[in-house]
Amino acid sequence: MVFISIYSFKGKMATRLLQRVVGTGLKQTRTGLRKDGQVSTVVRSLSAFQEDSWFKSLFVRKVDPRKDAHSHLLAKKEDNNLYKIQFHNVKPECLDAYNELCADVLPSIHADPEYPCELVGTWNTWYGEQDQAVHLWRYRGGYPALTDVMNKLRQNEKFTDYRKERGKMLLSRRNQLLLEFSFWNEPVPRPGPNIYELRSYQLRPGTMIEWGNYWARAIEFRQQNHEAVGGFFSQIGSLYTVHHLWAYKDLQSREDTRNSAWQHDGWDEVVYYTVPLIQNMESRIMIPMKNSPLK
Repeated sequence: MVFISIYSFKGKMATRLLQRVVGTGLKQTRTGLRKDGQVSTVVRSLSAFQEDSWFKSLFVRKVDPRKDAHSHLLAKKEDNNLYKIQFHNVKPECLDAYNELCADVLPSIHADPEYPCELVGTWNTWYGEQDQAVHLWRYRGGYPALTDVMNKLRQNEKFTDYRKERGKMLLSRRNQLLLEFSFWNEPVPRPGPNIYELRSYQLRPGTMIEWGNYWARAIEFRQQNHEAVGGFFSQIGSLYTVHHLWAYKDLQSREDTRNSAWQHDGWDEVVYYTVPLIQNMESRIMIPMKNSPLK
């Protein structure tokens, strides 16, 4: 037997609610009216489904109407850039040959005006997943530009041979399509030598707007030393993924720069409120390949 008491329902609205509940699911009820007009009822013999359905209906959350997708609210409005990030896990004995192959083919696509895409950066992972290459491409013009490049590459014999040879060297590969956060600066070529850190965050579904609101403030603390390179969030692939790309002169510079952020009022608050939004996080320290625009 399940007993539930409901108090403080007043007037005719309470009576209608009680009659509707009784008509759809109650088997036995005892109802009494108090002198002040309040209704007190004890409900017996409710099934688990009946209890859950009508009781939850009393606490329905109101959803604020939205007129736009989260991606439109977070992404830059002034351009239509789409990014692709590629992760290639290379056979250890093939890493040098793989790097030479990429150096021969990828810059030629980057430099060809027939392809509306740019190689933002290309790296080998130094600390993190070993024997890994990471490539970041930008498509100016969004999805149509991506489709245009893919169609043209199918007709490119050199690229076709590159893919066949590359396939012999890889253990696995994966990619994501990304948009850039509106409050991050666009990644542009920079001189070196630098090391790069790619910090990847898997957020809880539904928290991207909240993350963006906090980092729109936080990025102000992290641009003073010019370490901020780019910030992106996924559209296709593993969803609710955020990537932050940073540049440092060396590991000690990274340590000093990250520690200095704690001297700014408000940084501790950003960390405090964003950490609960994260399901998983990963850090890669990467070394640019010789033909990377980000040196």
